[in-house]
Amino acid sequence: MMAPMLERFVSPGKGNGLRAAGRIRKGELVISAEPLACCVSNRLAKEVCHHCFTRHESLLRCSQCKMARYCNTTCQKQAWSGHKRECKCLQSLLPRLPTDSVRLAAKLIFALTVFQLHLYDFFLLNVFTDLTSMPEQKKQGLSQLASMLELYLQQEAPDLLQEMGSALPPSCREPLSLIAKVTCNCFTISDGELQEIGVGLYPSLSLLNHDCRPNCVMVFEGTKLELRAVRDIDPEDELTISYIETLSLTEDRQRQLEEQYHFTCHCQRCDSRDKDGLMLSGEEGKWRLLKEALPRLEGLKAESNWETLLESCSHLLSSVGGEVPEENLYKLRITDMALDASVHLGRWEEAMSYGVTTLPAYRQYYPDPHPVHGIQLMRVGKLQHYLENIEDALDTFRQAYEIVKFTHGEDHPLTTELTMKMKECHSEMDHHSSSRH
Repeated sequence: MMAPMLERFVSPGKGNGLRAAGRIRKGELVISAEPLACCVSNRLAKEVCHHCFTRHESLLRCSQCKMARYCNTTCQKQAWSGHKRECKCLQSLLPRLPTDSVRLAAKLIFALTVFQLHLYDFFLLNVFTDLTSMPEQKKQGLSQLASMLELYLQQEAPDLLQEMGSALPPSCREPLSLIAKVTCNCFTISDGELQEIGVGLYPSLSLLNHDCRPNCVMVFEGTKLELRAVRDIDPEDELTISYIETLSLTEDRQRQLEEQYHFTCHCQRCDSRDKDGLMLSGEEGKWRLLKEALPRLEGLKAESNWETLLESCSHLLSSVGGEVPEENLYKLRITDMALDASVHLGRWEEAMSYGVTTLPAYRQYYPDPHPVHGIQLMRVGKLQHYLENIEDALDTFRQAYEIVKFTHGEDHPLTTELTMKMKECHSEMDHHSSSRH
């Protein structure tokens, strides 16, 4: 069912889309939705509750499949009706683990057998379905996932795909088509720090089309997805989100959209190559060194080799010096990695210095309120607060609040945390001034 402020329409050149049925104000909650199916990412399976998607140091483990984990017996009991069938499938594959997309596709199938009402809502989606024009390599990858899906379902539901055949539109009866739809339509579920924790299917929101400067953003509270407007939207204007991280060059964004979602983006930002000049500013001979170093640095980050990562970033940044400005995309990425590494190593002064350096570039690259910008300001504010730079911290928290109140709304736990931080700064400043008198 569409939310009252949305309506489905045919978007020129894009297929189905969603548009505003009335005026939508900046910061307004457009729609919130629970997933039809979702699962915690495999690589975080031991750190996140599989029911409420909260991070915890120690979680209870399902004694049967050995994979699902829960905060407590309450979460475990509430999850059981949904986990029961998955549990048998997981046991049948032990010690192997299915990929996230296979688990999600299976969960979708289980959900659809329970709620057949949602069936057409899910399968009438604005998604890429023409497997014939898909690159061969991608098709092979999907075929392997489809085979794994059949194998995974064998134990619990060997005839389920066939049984569902009559209920599914012809384009979705094959495991391959189903996997293609799922991988093209799933949303990454992220935590308060915007770190990926899982994947989910939100049928009512899969009709949203992409724009590299969208008028809406998505944030999560547990598994609940909230879509908020980041600009005023007029009646009949199309609602858009960004399918990818937008802080990258036009050709890189276009390549990623082509590979993952099979379309060429012709949004205003792509056609004007807006910000590309700024992202590549500075001495080319110098920033190329940074660009070429990135894959190695990303490898160190993936291995959590923080000491070496920080040393490498610090060396590279000082070697290019002022010849490459802070706005240069590659310098910004390396400065962000240095910030991450410093935080992991507990080197707070360095972390704060790197964080502060990134802020002017973030301001330029995120002209509309954006969760990424808000979270970056919060991180820097927390470092300033910890290091007792109270006035700077308060100023940074205020800037973060001016973004987060639109992207997350006043009631989101993140906004509440930010309000508390500002109060702490005020009371510490009052305490300092009274102790001076």
